[in-house]
Amino acid sequence: MKVLLLAPQPFFINRGTPIDVKLVLQALSERDDMDVDAVVYPEGEDIQLPHVTFHRVPLPWNIGGTRPGFSLKKLWIDFFMFLYVWKLVRHNKYDVLHAGEEAVYIAMFMKFFYKVPYVYDIDSSNAQQLVEKCGWLKIFAPVFNFFEGLAMRGAIANAPVCNALAELCEKNGSKKTVTLHDISQLQNPDLPKTGFLTKEINAEGLILLYCGNLETYQGIDLLIDSFPHVTAINSDVQLVIIGGIPEDISHYKKKATKLGVAGRVHFLGPKPFSDLDRYLAEADILVAPRIKGVNTPMKIFPYMHSGKPVLLTKLYTHTQIVTANEAYLADATPELFGLGIRDLAGNPQLRERLGKNGKALVEKDHVYSSHKRRVDELYNWIKDQI
Repeated sequence: MKVLLLAPQPFFINRGTPIDVKLVLQALSERDDMDVDAVVYPEGEDIQLPHVTFHRVPLPWNIGGTRPGFSLKKLWIDFFMFLYVWKLVRHNKYDVLHAGEEAVYIAMFMKFFYKVPYVYDIDSSNAQQLVEKCGWLKIFAPVFNFFEGLAMRGAIANAPVCNALAELCEKNGSKKTVTLHDISQLQNPDLPKTGFLTKEINAEGLILLYCGNLETYQGIDLLIDSFPHVTAINSDVQLVIIGGIPEDISHYKKKATKLGVAGRVHFLGPKPFSDLDRYLAEADILVAPRIKGVNTPMKIFPYMHSGKPVLLTKLYTHTQIVTANEAYLADATPELFGLGIRDLAGNPQLRERLGKNGKALVEKDHVYSSHKRRVDELYNWIKDQI
């Protein structure tokens, strides 16, 4: 089977959607019946996978620093992706296109003119993201929803990343839906705590750790706004934040200073993905304060896999997968989220129980073998259809 995969992101970088793309490509590369061309953005690290040939979108000049979500920069690169994909489809015979995010509309065009079926790989709702990122676009939400539904109905199969998006696919008349849940990629989930992070931040106490980008939807404002409710009562918790670009880090440092908690909030900047297991091992509590979106954050799976207790917002983005048996679910207000931090900090038995249950959940259905099984299910079905 010859597949053309369209990934409108920098690749490879250690960020949510590119990681998902890599996992799909890895699973496809392990099949002897696959020959995959993957079209990706110009920026990113080169990787090698059997049966996979990478093509970087050619641009008139280099553009770096592409951030997650909608932007004019992405539209510019997508225009040249469209031209390049058109060239590939004209000169090669593909059995199926596998398209993520806005690239699905390129795939729809190719299906219309060249009769090549496509898989819609859905990491998030484009329609929802546009409205959340640019509030003035809310008036166009019915138009965005219409075209998103059209893309789902036109796909030979949809591959959403979570239950909420699978429900959206079914609502829009999906012919076939296989949910490719995110997974943990921790290499060493049982690493012992060594104390190196305490030395790195030069502060003693329980470590509350966040890892990821600092985009607004991740809830970093909620997290920092909640921290004065912690420090006013508990003098033993240190908040460590890993990730973010310099502009975002500077913004949130100023916020922490304004709230009077700068001495207890430590920004370490980006760290290599290969060090994730080491940093998670140093934490006492892990936190994912996401406030927007319906897709489940990828980070919660390595979080839980580490066996550490996890604090999440009590929103469907999390509760579609996790219950109060596997994580502490707190309301997304500064006062109540701060209460969640204090409850976990003051109750080692609760931390131990949630850590144990969360790890069991991940090892049951959110490791690579589970992901490979789901990708094989999807492509075995497609192979029977074409």
